[in-house]
Amino acid sequence: MVELIPRKVLFGNPERVSPRLSPDGTRLAWIAPKDGVLNVWLAPVSVAPVSVAPVRPQAGVDWDKAEVVTDDTDRGIRTFAWAHDNKHLLYLQDTGGDENWRLHDVDLTTMARRDLTPFDGVRTQIVAMERDFPTDVLVGLNKDNPQLHDVYRLDLNTGELTREIVNPGFLAWLADSRLVVRGAFAPQPDGGIVVMVRDGADDDWRELLTIPAEDALTTDPVAFSADGRSLLMVSSVGEETARLIRIDLATGAQEVLAADPEADVSGVHIDPDTKEPQIVVVLKDRSEYIVLDPSVADDLAAIQALHHGDPNIVSADDADATWLIAFTNDSGPIPFFAYDRATRQGSFLFEHQPALSQYTLAPMEPFSFTARDGLVIHGYATFPPDGPRAGLPTVLNVHGGPWARDAWGYDAEAQWLANRGYLSIQVNFRGSTGYGKAFVNAGDRQWGAKMQDDLTDAVAHAVAEGWADQKRVAIYGGSYGGYAALAGATFTPEVYCCAVDIVGPSNLKTLIETVPPYWAPMIAQFHRRVGNPEKDVDFLWSRSPLSRADQISIPLLIAQGANDPRVKQAESEQIVAALIDAGIDHEYMLFPDEGHGFAKPENRMAFYTAAEKFLARHLGGRAED
Repeated sequence: MVELIPRKVLFGNPERVSPRLSPDGTRLAWIAPKDGVLNVWLAPVSVAPVSVAPVRPQAGVDWDKAEVVTDDTDRGIRTFAWAHDNKHLLYLQDTGGDENWRLHDVDLTTMARRDLTPFDGVRTQIVAMERDFPTDVLVGLNKDNPQLHDVYRLDLNTGELTREIVNPGFLAWLADSRLVVRGAFAPQPDGGIVVMVRDGADDDWRELLTIPAEDALTTDPVAFSADGRSLLMVSSVGEETARLIRIDLATGAQEVLAADPEADVSGVHIDPDTKEPQIVVVLKDRSEYIVLDPSVADDLAAIQALHHGDPNIVSADDADATWLIAFTNDSGPIPFFAYDRATRQGSFLFEHQPALSQYTLAPMEPFSFTARDGLVIHGYATFPPDGPRAGLPTVLNVHGGPWARDAWGYDAEAQWLANRGYLSIQVNFRGSTGYGKAFVNAGDRQWGAKMQDDLTDAVAHAVAEGWADQKRVAIYGGSYGGYAALAGATFTPEVYCCAVDIVGPSNLKTLIETVPPYWAPMIAQFHRRVGNPEKDVDFLWSRSPLSRADQISIPLLIAQGANDPRVKQAESEQIVAALIDAGIDHEYMLFPDEGHGFAKPENRMAFYTAAEKFLARHLGGRAED
């Protein structure tokens, strides 16, 4: 029997993560704990890293001179970026999980720190930064209208914000290489989107492309060309899967640059000088790569030789001479490498949680099955690494979104479950992204119905294969996954022996009526894909777990953040009240300083401790003392 992996190793703060190279390539920044709270650290690096085995942090970084440059003492920093002036580090932070992000910076010459958007109840978005405008940042602020983000230009030298565009009703913005906003996305009443463009800051907006509602979740902008005459997009309009296309802004003519008949384009690496696409990623069971620029073919081959995982370019200097690579890795910590393009040599930087290497982790195995109506469903199984592969207690871990997907790679929850003796099943049910628009659209108005049937069929498949013990299956998930857990407990309680719901909605009508104000421009998508609370009252109630709370016959663990702006506390309170009235066995954990999930490690530890004991009690797996 393998050694138990401590929860603090699985769910505590990483040792290091998110490396970012300075624009001039002389310093490395990353996120690491200071006194138990994630902050940004900095160290000098040599221009050309040396090749070493991946044993300890190397790559020319002077770790002895590492210093922490931010001073968060509460929720920790998770998103940061270098300004192109090499002087300022920018990061976003909210309060208590409310997702009203403020933009902060650190002046690395003086270590002075500023709150650049000091507005209560306002959500900040970084719209664009460009190498040729090193002290300018375009930001979106919903300061004057909570539903819409106007565009402001931020001067990092002075901290001054100047509004450049008053939002007439657009969803999002796209700037060109001259830091001029020339693209915008206008939502339509039916859930479709019109791509709007303009030739310059003083020109009128005009329509470039209409994205039907059926393509809205599988179409996204990438970048304007360097000359500003064309636009790169990932688009499924007129096709089944999302391709990389180029649209001529003057004529609207389209050119297909990369496509796959089985899956959507999931990522594009752009040359920072030419703004031309170089590498396209298509995510299937694992990532596959399409090289469009022959000049980077040898780079990709050299990078892939560094590690057996799937590489992702996470950072580069402004000269594009050094790339920082993260390798998706299913059965070990995530390694980061520095890759020198001149020598085609890679050097190990660090692993996100090196303590994981002391334990036996389990591989994540792709599988597929045919749902009851003939649709092929893909997923991942993670078996306990040291025991039989038959008759196992099983946890069906349902992803959030639902317009997202599970992917191959290190997953702390999958490893946790497998290590405790459970089979972990993750399923990309209909409505999940990445498999083409028909698969996404097959989930429309199917919450609690065919989407839930796919989960039930996944359990049946695991039982039929002999993997799972039919009497010991739990359903577990967060956000939409939390909804699915509640739906499993109410609609098909005979399938599961217990359920764990993390920030899951219980009433679809109240969920849609209380979305954050800045989601209002895309509310038509919710009406199309879930239901309209004004027109579909009975329908939404019939798909709400709260409507069948009296049918629950299995124990539940429910966890909720009090400040969650997406799934309000009332969503959990409603179902808990119903459970109390019916005398149903349950545990309820309310975290007063969290939002849509657990940012603070002490809260993560509290939740996973409770969840581990809950699952062990009802499934019979192992638990850490």
